Amino acid sequence: MVPKQMFSNEVDTMTPSEFISVVNQTLEYAYSSVTIVGEVASFKVNQGKWVFFDIKDEESSVSCFMSLYQLRIPIEDGMKVIVRGVPKITKWGKFSFTVQTVQPVGEGNLKKAYEILKKKLGEEGLFDATKKREIPRGLSKIGVISSTAAAGYADFIKIFNARWGGTKIQVAHTQVQGMDAADQIIRALKFFNEHGEVEAIAIVRGGGSADDLACFNDEQLVRAIAASKIPVITGIGHEVDESLADLAADVRASTPSNAAELLTFDREALTSEVNTMIRRAGDNLLFQIDKLWKEQYEKTMQVYNVVQIKISSYQKELLDKIKILEALNPDKILERGYAIVRGEIDVGNVVKITTVDNEISAEIKEVHARE
Repeated sequence: MVPKQMFSNEVDTMTPSEFISVVNQTLEYAYSSVTIVGEVASFKVNQGKWVFFDIKDEESSVSCFMSLYQLRIPIEDGMKVIVRGVPKITKWGKFSFTVQTVQPVGEGNLKKAYEILKKKLGEEGLFDATKKREIPRGLSKIGVISSTAAAGYADFIKIFNARWGGTKIQVAHTQVQGMDAADQIIRALKFFNEHGEVEAIAIVRGGGSADDLACFNDEQLVRAIAASKIPVITGIGHEVDESLADLAADVRASTPSNAAELLTFDREALTSEVNTMIRRAGDNLLFQIDKLWKEQYEKTMQVYNVVQIKISSYQKELLDKIKILEALNPDKILERGYAIVRGEIDVGNVVKITTVDNEISAEIKEVHARE
């Protein structure tokens, strides 16, 4: 509140400290936050803690001051920037603009700041591929950081819902462009890491200009993504857009829709794959049955052939024995003109003579040795 004596006609005196305090209260009341666009000049860092620079146009210049910690995107002389802060009178009576946030403006300046910070963080190992974690599909719960009013978020949800279901989404609504966006996204990351109980975090935002996407090159945001205990996937802008947030994330998707695809199974593709697996399993089963049948058939035929050979051998042996028996059959001998004589061969004895047709009794008249 402005002291009463500021508006009094009475002649009161103040010390320099009181005057500066009164002026600063007045400035804070009238200009609680001011945003200025201009060109950086006389940039310097003192004691590794404090940043001093001027922001100027063709006619005027404003002295700026901030802590080095607040400088989250590199700037240098000649860059066009947008700064937000509050005007103050220093204790030395000098006017100064205390900067809260600063951000380059324009594609060229943003690219220059991007390359400076990329080199710095890369040398620290924040983008090391060996530190990246895989994000499996079929998660039970994921966290999404985005503006729920943005087209990129709508694209993400549309693709996510059209694919395999069963995954719950917890959304942290934040700005995804502008000077406050980085801090809001950092707070959302912190919340999910501490309370969200999610298995992965998706940061999504649709396409835009370099200025629109500048918040994703914020140093503190990039560090927060790299430090996340929970795997992070980014789907920021279009495929050609690359931010430092993308480089720090475990997985970089080309678009919000692609991020949804990488986090979920394709219902139709998975159904087709399962059907294909079933068909292949059925074909393989039939093949195995056919193969087993053929193997059993071959074994059966082998046994059959062995048995047939044995039978043929037995048949031949039997036929040979039959022939021998037939050759020894008396009837067969008689048929060849022989006769069978039964009785003692002595003169005067009667013997029986059997021929093929007759039984004969005959008396022996004479017996002599065969010559």
